[in-house]
Amino acid sequence: MQMPAAAGARFPLAVKMIMIDLDGTLVDTAPDIADSANLMLADLGREPHPLDRIAEWIGNGVSRLVKRALTGEMWAEPDAPLFEQAIARFRHHYGERVAAKSRPFPGVVDGLEELARARFRLACITNKAGAFTRPLLDALDLSRYFELVLSGDSLPKKKPDPLPLLHACEHFGIRPEQGLLVGDSGNDVKAARAAGMHVVCVSYGYNHGQDVRELNPDAVIESLGDLPRLVTLVL
Repeated sequence: MQMPAAAGARFPLAVKMIMIDLDGTLVDTAPDIADSANLMLADLGREPHPLDRIAEWIGNGVSRLVKRALTGEMWAEPDAPLFEQAIARFRHHYGERVAAKSRPFPGVVDGLEELARARFRLACITNKAGAFTRPLLDALDLSRYFELVLSGDSLPKKKPDPLPLLHACEHFGIRPEQGLLVGDSGNDVKAARAAGMHVVCVSYGYNHGQDVRELNPDAVIESLGDLPRLVTLVL
């Protein structure tokens, strides 16, 4: 565990509510996403991509991932009819296998259990499409930990915009500085900083190939099981 990584963070962080990212933070979803993307490509007569490459594309939503699978580039735009066909095939395949291989990362369940026992209010804030978020959490028996779940299409904007975080704060009736975001990527750090709240990153996950320590979160942890030691509940 590394702490602190950003100036001004004092531990333990005094918070009332903790928001946790899904893909790459709670759950290793890359195998099912990669399988679905490659099945989509096979439907279109295209060559597959390796798992590690597809893992680097996770975090910006389904549309961007499908576009990258088609073009191989971050911001390239494929032919519109091709994209519509491709995203429909991806949604079909991923809907059938959303939790076939996906599993919580080591320490996740223990960390959630300890946070729940300590009476922290928990939310899951993800850029994943809502059609896949709840089925995944339900299949892995993780839904029961979260009072609020916000997907990438729950609100008009998603991370790195601060809107989902501020919406969660309003939902729980807290100020931003009383909340904490736990994530694995630049989107999480940018959203938290824009919202005026603390952010802790896990050392694993999907950060487009960049070391998460370079983002200067308030702390970097090796496992969600390390998180309870960094926080204290504000009553």
